[in-house]
Amino acid sequence: MTQDDATNPLLDLTGLPPFSRIRPEHVEPAIDTLLAENRKTVASLLARTGGFDWENLVEPLEELDDRLNRAWSPVSHLNAVMNNEALRTAYNACLPKLSDYATEMGQNEALFRAYQAVDASGEPLDRAQRKVIENALRDFHLSGVDLPPEKKARFREISQALSKLTSRFEEHLLDATQAWSKRFDDPAALAGLPPSNLDLARQMAEQHGGEGWLINLEIPSYMAVITYADDRDLRREVYEAYSTRASDQGPHAGQWDNTDVMEEILRLRHERARLLGFANHAERSLATKMAHDPRQVLDFLNDLATRSRPQAQRELGELRTFAREELGIPDLRAWDVAYASEKLRRRRFDISDEEIKPYFPDTRVIPGMFAVVERLYGIEIREVDGVDTWHPDVRFYEIHDREGHMRGQFYLDLYARPNKRGGAWMDGCVDRMFTRNVDQLPVAFLTCNFSPPVGDRPALLTHGEVETLFHEFGHGLHHLLTQVDYPEVSGINGVEWDAVELPSQFMENWCWEREALDLISGHWETGEPIPEPMYEKMRAAKNFQSAMQMVRQIEFALFDFRIHLEYDPGKGGRIYEILAEVRDRVAVIQPPAWNRFAHGFSHIFAGGYAAGYYSYKWAEVLSADAFSLFEERGIFDRATGEAFLHNILEQGGSAEAAALFEAFRGRPPEIDPLLRHSGIQG
Repeated sequence: MTQDDATNPLLDLTGLPPFSRIRPEHVEPAIDTLLAENRKTVASLLARTGGFDWENLVEPLEELDDRLNRAWSPVSHLNAVMNNEALRTAYNACLPKLSDYATEMGQNEALFRAYQAVDASGEPLDRAQRKVIENALRDFHLSGVDLPPEKKARFREISQALSKLTSRFEEHLLDATQAWSKRFDDPAALAGLPPSNLDLARQMAEQHGGEGWLINLEIPSYMAVITYADDRDLRREVYEAYSTRASDQGPHAGQWDNTDVMEEILRLRHERARLLGFANHAERSLATKMAHDPRQVLDFLNDLATRSRPQAQRELGELRTFAREELGIPDLRAWDVAYASEKLRRRRFDISDEEIKPYFPDTRVIPGMFAVVERLYGIEIREVDGVDTWHPDVRFYEIHDREGHMRGQFYLDLYARPNKRGGAWMDGCVDRMFTRNVDQLPVAFLTCNFSPPVGDRPALLTHGEVETLFHEFGHGLHHLLTQVDYPEVSGINGVEWDAVELPSQFMENWCWEREALDLISGHWETGEPIPEPMYEKMRAAKNFQSAMQMVRQIEFALFDFRIHLEYDPGKGGRIYEILAEVRDRVAVIQPPAWNRFAHGFSHIFAGGYAAGYYSYKWAEVLSADAFSLFEERGIFDRATGEAFLHNILEQGGSAEAAALFEAFRGRPPEIDPLLRHSGIQG
């Protein structure tokens, strides 16, 4: 180790990441050092003359992978939440190196044979160890270990190019989102926005060094305008800016255009799948999922669409009539839908998000959420001060079991801000691992983009934001409560992607139950619980336009799956052609021709959901059916909670998701609870 290595914080692989000391100039040297050390160690491991077993091959390789992950995870995270040009450059410089290394290991025939030897050795392995070996052998094939040399080289080139392209897609989207804002000198121009949103707009103007009121395309601001602004022209302007980000249309047309990036991503994914012997990337995607073949996915989505679309058409018809007769909007357009829907919901149920928000201060929601899972699983969550973080708003917590043993730790970063990727997500910081040399508990990043506190008030969340927080915390619990000691299948690792949303969507159910709401809500000024009439209105409005929401998600899922399933090199991606066909088949709302939704669909072009967005609905079947057992026995029934903990959360990817679900539920999943929970008469 050189002197520079000795002082590089990314090579301090003990404890939590030292965020305040990490600089862009540390990134590439740290990754170069670890990759060189890993290659040297792998060669040494494979040079042994005796037989291979878990302790002399798999365990040391897992330790190598973990060292690399512990250095890279804080870099990747900072690139998402504190993005700047220097860090972006360092991050992108490492992507091809990491891609090369991963492909090199996946195509290492000597390493593949060593794993085969462990598999054939008859060594007594537990279930999780056996799953590690099975997954590794599968992944060698998916990395091209069987390919001839020239095809291996091409596979490597494709993988490297895709790592760069997906990063570029996300950067274009972030830059385009940050580029647009609008300032107002008179709040009358924002008539209709609730006081809390106006206060946020004023605070944003001050933070950007000006006076007046500022709106932008960060989700809290965008949603406020599109939902509440009375000025239809303003709604259209903001909708256009948002729905044309990173495209050839809109106020920054062509400036950060993802068109060519998307086409190249689809082309390379298809070519890589063909190299491996698959007909297309959709088939390649299903090699690691619960669904067995494309027809099963398409039948599932089309069945849901058939059950949901008639009700969605009725819901839209009611909205059009209301908009025409009550709001004077004769031709309901995409930028009117949220606005008219909020007015109709208010008229029909006498309730609005703005009335509910004061009962969901984050100072009550967060400890209440912890109290919910404490009652379910017998765990305790404690905040810890003095932990090194990347921003003053970030909080840090520890999870302890009923015996007082620590199970995991997590960072919580709740609020939207500049240079932070949009959306909400959970990501692993550290994986659970126990070997002869390592004792390591899991650590997670939980990230959201909620409206920040304004003035001396706490952050007030919409009920939808509360659901989002519970969703991400469900992912976090899956990562943090695992009892599997091998990183490849601990926590969310190794879980089939179309089952990985089960714990997250499952958690959302508690946001609707009175007994749980009494824990997570209380008026920010008085502490008063949600009044019973308000709760009854919330429940009555729960499935308002649920079929419209259902077909929208099906639209996204079918579009994603079809562009990967039907890709033809001679015709290109046909992205908007296929999207139009999907919309004609399942959608009820047709956006304007200049809408460029796909250019911002980072889930599939920059995330892990390519040919897998259907996973949200697939896993929602599992989560609704799992929660139905709590409906039968009581939402805080400890025995049922512990059964979910032991059969799902603690098991990670150590067994097939279908087997784990059946161990909990006592039978295969059924679709009826999802339709019932969604209020869809299917």
